[in-house]
Amino acid sequence: MTKEIINTTNAPAPIGPYNQAVIAGNLVFISGQVCIDPATGNLKNKDIQDETHQVMQNLKSILTEAGLSFNNVVKTTIFITDMNQFSEINEVYGKYFEGNFPARETVQVSALPKFVNVEISMIAVK
Repeated sequence: MTKEIINTTNAPAPIGPYNQAVIAGNLVFISGQVCIDPATGNLKNKDIQDETHQVMQNLKSILTEAGLSFNNVVKTTIFITDMNQFSEINEVYGKYFEGNFPARETVQVSALPKFVNVEISMIAVK
């Protein structure tokens, strides 16, 4: 099986030895995204809603580069550092799917890269 690497300047460059996304067959695996603004390289984390919007915009840019949209997403994983922020994250996250929600799990972790509050990864189908 061959795999295709997806990278776009419209999402943050990887901060480690990984790609933004990999296509294998008809599956698209999108690496976890945090609230880095790709235009500036700075964190966009005024509050948890701002942070979640930036994460979702980064994911949208990667989906677009792969020729997909949120309608193609079948699975997400959300990592958060404070489960008390779950409802605020969920409110922003839900707006991007327009009722076409994927399967998902949400996990509280002790820390995330760059000490952000939320990271989201996705699996989509072409």
